[in-house]
Amino acid sequence: MQENETGVDNNTFAIKPVDLGKIHVSTPVVLSPMAGITNWPFRAICREFGPDGLYVAEMITARALVARNPKALRLCRFAPSEKVRSLQLYGVNPAIVEQAARIVVDENMADHVDLNFGCPVPKVTRRGGGSALPWKTDLLQEILHRVVSVCEPAGIPVTAKFRVGIDESHKTFMEAGHIAQEEGCAAVTLHARTTSEYYGGHSDWQRIGELVQALSIPVFGNGDIWGAEDALAMFKETGCAGVAIGRGCQGRPWIFADIRNACEGSSERVNPTLAEVGSVILRHLQLLVEFYDGDERMAVHDLRKHVAWYLKGFPVGGGTRKAFMECESIADVQRNLNMLDGSLRLPEQLLDTPRGRVRFAKKVHLPYGWLDSRTTSHEERELLFGDDPMDASY
Repeated sequence: MQENETGVDNNTFAIKPVDLGKIHVSTPVVLSPMAGITNWPFRAICREFGPDGLYVAEMITARALVARNPKALRLCRFAPSEKVRSLQLYGVNPAIVEQAARIVVDENMADHVDLNFGCPVPKVTRRGGGSALPWKTDLLQEILHRVVSVCEPAGIPVTAKFRVGIDESHKTFMEAGHIAQEEGCAAVTLHARTTSEYYGGHSDWQRIGELVQALSIPVFGNGDIWGAEDALAMFKETGCAGVAIGRGCQGRPWIFADIRNACEGSSERVNPTLAEVGSVILRHLQLLVEFYDGDERMAVHDLRKHVAWYLKGFPVGGGTRKAFMECESIADVQRNLNMLDGSLRLPEQLLDTPRGRVRFAKKVHLPYGWLDSRTTSHEERELLFGDDPMDASY
């Protein structure tokens, strides 16, 4: 038995490219959509480290796209370097989601459409959306059917992302996977947590393996991948076709280089100096300025949260972190970067540690009586769609 330096026996399983319709994903890794994070500047940074993956734009509210909300349209932009334009839509009203999909197709806005059925945020679930929606199998089926019917003739593959369920007593992932497959989805992604677990605890990779066994379409696994070794472990333990990276890339876009290397059997990993991280920060800021049409202040404000993640683990001190959070211009950012010790590297024990907040949901917010039935009643649909309650703003 031969093992590489990661300790994973690469002779027992093979990591293969994934085809989603006409889209060929050489390295089966996906940047998961994250609200306020995965706009095209961040996607471009990630793609520079791992050019062969799939990088999905942050969630677009279908109603906002139909209403031509300026922020929604901004989030639909792609960098010239993005050869595969992946867009994620969210909605509850099948007719509105279909209209949004029609806009995407008619205006050639994307090459791939992902549908969000995994968001656990209360303002989404209390309207029956996100991770609450798969509980209503008729609603899930109708949305998928309508969107695939619009996108398939245009050669645009449709994928879906969902969670294990609302809680341990109300699991939905198996039915959701079968419905997605039957309705023509090219692949599904399972975040191996329930809504009630939010982003806390450890994701249950066993559920990913169960879904892999049950479906014939590719299954991507999501949850607790903080480094290349975690990705290899998920491939090996679940048999998934690919992995989806969310919080694991916050402040570490080079994780995509590490995973690409791991998929190719290489033990090479990226551990940049603080000076190299500073160069990535400046590159990120330059792209954000372009994203905000030259508005330097908005770009710097957007960068602040990323800087906190980029610096996490480095011994730079609270005063330095505070100074970055008070930056208002490119010059401010550059001045603070110049004050850092560029020779510093992250200690080995901190390289693949969790990123972002670890939060548990105190309560899952759902529409009244949502769990009483697996299908929507006429009255429920009237309450959900009668006055088109979907928020068209951001």
